[in-house]
Amino acid sequence: MVPAARRAGRRERGRRRVPALRGRRPWRLAGFVLGVVALAGAGWAIVPDDGGSGGAAGVEPPPAVVKLAASPPASWSAESTLASPTPTPTPQVPQAGAGTFTITPGQSARAGAGPDLRRYTVEVEDGLPFDPIEVADTVDATLADPRSWISGGRHAFERVPAGGDIRILIASPDTTDALCAPLRTNGEVSCRNGDNVVLNAMRWAFGVPHYDGDLAGYRQYLVNHEVGHALGEGHVPCPGPGQVAPVMLQQTYGLDGCLPNSWPYP
Repeated sequence: MVPAARRAGRRERGRRRVPALRGRRPWRLAGFVLGVVALAGAGWAIVPDDGGSGGAAGVEPPPAVVKLAASPPASWSAESTLASPTPTPTPQVPQAGAGTFTITPGQSARAGAGPDLRRYTVEVEDGLPFDPIEVADTVDATLADPRSWISGGRHAFERVPAGGDIRILIASPDTTDALCAPLRTNGEVSCRNGDNVVLNAMRWAFGVPHYDGDLAGYRQYLVNHEVGHALGEGHVPCPGPGQVAPVMLQQTYGLDGCLPNSWPYP
């Protein structure tokens, strides 16, 4: 990550006026103009990461800064994994939502027979382009899947309309930062902090490039990874190139040679 002092220096240099070009030779003027155009086209962004777990446990420092597309490709959309005869418009995710949440009504059936029953609510920040019922359907199906955490025989899940043990939230980047603090999400990533599983709306809408357009699979990973933190699971590394990634690998940052995987028990 670029140090704050250096960023400040770059911003300060960006305010300076371009020196006068009067009297310069034409070839030098052309070189200067080409250089300015090249610099304007360059861009940097921080690779997203899963914020990790909150509470007494700390969070791993984010990896080094690498190049990443400044915005999702035009072909990405919140429904990019669904077959459709017409393109689905890219959702508009605001940087800041209303700060209030709509709780999905109703209750799911219990998933899993394990003794550790976790009741949860699914909530979407007001002002985001996601239907709370559709989000809850995705979360319910993910946690009830036999490849999810229920397969280990310890855990069970049930969605409730209020008073759950876990709040699973879809939040705008700014609200994610506020709910995850003091964990560093930088407007880009998700976290678990206390009873809150906070899923960044940008990641929910666009996923990450190395999931190759499998937005549904990335959303399943995101739910399983952050709920895994709520169950006491920590981050683990890729076991080796070409192997299936553990769900607790920070796959939002990258795969480290592993294959993408959404499930604790694939």
